[in-house]
Amino acid sequence: MSLVSALGTAILPVLSVAAVGFLLGKLRDVDVDALGTITIYVLTPALIFHSLATSDISGALAARLILAVAVFTVAMVLLAEVVGRSLGESEPALGALVLSSSFPNAGNYGIPLSAFAFGAVGRSTAVLFIAGQSVLMYTVGVYLASRGEGTDLRGAASEVFRLPLVYAVAAAWLARWLGVIPAGDTAAMETLKLVGDASIPVMLLMLGIQLANTKHGAAISRVGVSNALKLVVAPVVGVGVALLLGLGTNPQVARVFVLECAMPAAVTPLILTIEYDSGGEGLTGPEYVSTAIFVSTLASVVTLTGLIALLQAGMIL
Repeated sequence: MSLVSALGTAILPVLSVAAVGFLLGKLRDVDVDALGTITIYVLTPALIFHSLATSDISGALAARLILAVAVFTVAMVLLAEVVGRSLGESEPALGALVLSSSFPNAGNYGIPLSAFAFGAVGRSTAVLFIAGQSVLMYTVGVYLASRGEGTDLRGAASEVFRLPLVYAVAAAWLARWLGVIPAGDTAAMETLKLVGDASIPVMLLMLGIQLANTKHGAAISRVGVSNALKLVVAPVVGVGVALLLGLGTNPQVARVFVLECAMPAAVTPLILTIEYDSGGEGLTGPEYVSTAIFVSTLASVVTLTGLIALLQAGMIL
């Protein structure tokens, strides 16, 4: 696939909806928290259950995929930690650098983009990616955001069990194992599909609104390293992890995994750094992460267009 085709069929549909959200966020005072609550507790669980219940991805491949997410995230955390310390960064900027380098926006950017680029397989793979990443986000991510405040990893782990998506994943696989998945044309499955499909435009609108409301006045030069790690190094690490864990047995799944790894910085770390921000002088954690999100999202138009063209042409994996 050419760069123009990748841009037109995958990137532009995502950006156009996000742009509407951005304009709305600039023109109106939109309560994105309410949209977030609806998405987390209603729309996303329906999307996850329906996608996994009807997915052709086997249980063994799904397990390897979630393991790959864990290996990728740990590798990026360690790499970003080493790079940050070697550059002399200290808390809270160090934790913000690691967070914005290690956690891709696999949800409200990654799921729609993967669906546009790779269809049903793309959506199912992206859903599994975000399910695995969410567990790490609310354990390792909370620890990184709060370690300057003395929060331990054990205390952060309890946050995982507040996430409905964890239970949606468990319910979908249990239903598959018991063989009680309703037929796709039944009212129950049609309703789940309708609700789940609604999550994609809502997530994109949320992304645009969040970018419109993000303060990105911090020095862009301070987040250059983070953005390079996220947009350039992360997909290379993703390819290595995919090959190491044998995801290449299903090339489409492996390619979506790499695409998800290459997404710009996630928004959730901004929420975490705000939660644990203690103020003080100098560049704060929220300022660093918000700048990284804004810049990496803009830059990703170029990097993801090229990556999608390479992936769809079969030149990677």
